[in-house]
Amino acid sequence: MGDILNVVWLIILLQLFVPVLQRQIQTARRRSMIRQIERMRGSRVITIIHRQETMSLLGFPIARYIDIEDSEQVLRAIRLTPEDMPVDVVLHTPGGLVLAAEQIAEALRRHKGRVTVFVPHYAMSGGTLIALGADEIVMDPDAVLGPVDPQLGSPQGGSYPAASILKALEEPNPNRDDQTLILGDMARKALEQVYATTYNLLVKHLPPEEADRAARALSGGQWTHDYPIDVEQARGLGLPVSDKMPREIYALMDLYPQSVQRRPSVEYVPIPYQPQAPRRRERGPRGD
Repeated sequence: MGDILNVVWLIILLQLFVPVLQRQIQTARRRSMIRQIERMRGSRVITIIHRQETMSLLGFPIARYIDIEDSEQVLRAIRLTPEDMPVDVVLHTPGGLVLAAEQIAEALRRHKGRVTVFVPHYAMSGGTLIALGADEIVMDPDAVLGPVDPQLGSPQGGSYPAASILKALEEPNPNRDDQTLILGDMARKALEQVYATTYNLLVKHLPPEEADRAARALSGGQWTHDYPIDVEQARGLGLPVSDKMPREIYALMDLYPQSVQRRPSVEYVPIPYQPQAPRRRERGPRGD
């Protein structure tokens, strides 16, 4: 009986410590890859990567976004970097708090060394705002950015684009309550503030007229908030975009996997394939 209990306790301890050990190994591999990229490019590498995580017990999704803790860490990393050293940011995020994104973007804009933002998959909303603070945005050919127009509302009542709120207020309605009018005033201020931030980030690299045009397109509600801005459209806005993504960035992203689920939603053989010549069809015997 005692031997069985010892085995049970050993299994329990293994279940507790093996995941911890795996996380430590994964962290060490990520830092090793980050150092490899830093040596290759002579830069400071900062990652802002948000994955969708799932609680292992109840299975409730926990969405991760840009928050104040992220901005604190990024600003600290920039302070630890010499002024003339390049900074490379690997960005993968659905967005987040405007305040945190603005802090990061402004810190990148003020950095004297060259700043490059790598977007291997997507950087929406606040992520796009961060990218605008860079001297160059390197996107995968299929990666996307997104509009930065402000969204107002509450978790209970839902969020709405500030531009749509103002549009709705243009319709005559004598029965509007004070809360709706206050929301409209907040929407107007939010649009002006985000436009000003976007313009200030863009005018560092663009003539004032082009910066104004791009800032109004990105912040003014021209598109829905989840509209994907691809490489060509980003270039059309005047953004300094390249599609020459280093392979090392993809290798680094592989070290930030999604949490394990019961059944993966996407599966493939994870090795590169070489192009093959089409196989010629063999002819059968011809009859007389």
